[in-house]
Amino acid sequence: MKGITILGATGSVGTTTLDVVGRHRNRFQVIALTAHADVEGLLRQCLDHHPQYAVMVEETAAQRLRVRSKQLGLNVQVLSGKQALEDVAKLPENDCIMAAIVGAAGLLPTLAAVSTGKRVLLANKESLVMAGQLFMQAVREHGAELIPIDSEHNAIFQCLSSQERHGVRRILLTASGGPFRGWSQEKLRGITPAQACAHPKWSMGRKISVDSATLMNKGLEVIEARWLFETPPEHIEVLVHPQSIVHSLVEYADGSVLAQLSNPDMRTPIACGLAWPERLDAGVQSLDLCALGHLDFEPPDLITFPCLQLAKQAAQAGGSAPAILNAANEIAVQAFLEGQLPFTAIAHVVEQTLEQVFPSNPASIEAVLECDRRARIMAAAAMARVAA
Repeated sequence: MKGITILGATGSVGTTTLDVVGRHRNRFQVIALTAHADVEGLLRQCLDHHPQYAVMVEETAAQRLRVRSKQLGLNVQVLSGKQALEDVAKLPENDCIMAAIVGAAGLLPTLAAVSTGKRVLLANKESLVMAGQLFMQAVREHGAELIPIDSEHNAIFQCLSSQERHGVRRILLTASGGPFRGWSQEKLRGITPAQACAHPKWSMGRKISVDSATLMNKGLEVIEARWLFETPPEHIEVLVHPQSIVHSLVEYADGSVLAQLSNPDMRTPIACGLAWPERLDAGVQSLDLCALGHLDFEPPDLITFPCLQLAKQAAQAGGSAPAILNAANEIAVQAFLEGQLPFTAIAHVVEQTLEQVFPSNPASIEAVLECDRRARIMAAAAMARVAA
């Protein structure tokens, strides 16, 4: 029986992880579940999976969860606050930690998980975007086993023979193109949050759905792949593949190209991470290539969707540039979701922030977080200018 803690349990990846775990209750024991403020969502999960610990970041939410848990007779210890996220990530009962907190908020809890030297299932790409070099250094120092969960990076993980990095010519990250593939810049001007969050292939949270619509998500994944697979950014390419069946490809020096294919269902990479090198039944429908008939590929439109190009430039610049990019994007996306910023202005805010905040080379996590803080201030100022 393997103990698992899920950081960000009520989000899309968290709930899907519990779906897979629930199919194999004889193999996995849920140790701890965490959420920001979704009391009812976490309560339902506690009723189903009976964790030892439940964490709410917001204290008022934790108080409500304590009351509701007591009313229902649940034997769960409810903790609160950001430090509690790190504490449950380091519990000795854990064999595996799913790091699925969205955004910069996931950096410190994910690093705490890495410090245990256990298996870490990485769904928080921002940890590598913000602090790639420091993060991978921590992985090596603590002997943690890092398995990527993003469908693209998990595909690459599976395509690298015995995790061998030698002989790789290039990595090809596939992108669905989002809900606005083929649209013109003019047509994008009046996009609403509901439209941006209506992804044609994947069911995701609101923030990552907007990132997919702007192609920023794919840019963040380029940065993530650069660190995960020790590959220079110029050897990582993006292909738009609207069917979302080929999740990524690896080309080797001899001309061989290996790809991982499956239906667009996050249960596949999650099950891979949970059981590797074994395979689990994840409840995913078998792939019917004859029914598909064809698979299409095209280059990304960097003019209409400039966020991808901005992310590539940040990857090339290195240092704190990716952290600045990420902070500005989080500020801009949140403003868009709240109706304070047009969809097409997200890229403008990110670009202006990158121009205003001078990239450095952070030597510590504290320096990374300070860079993130300053970038958010500058992004808010850029947002005010753009929205004026």
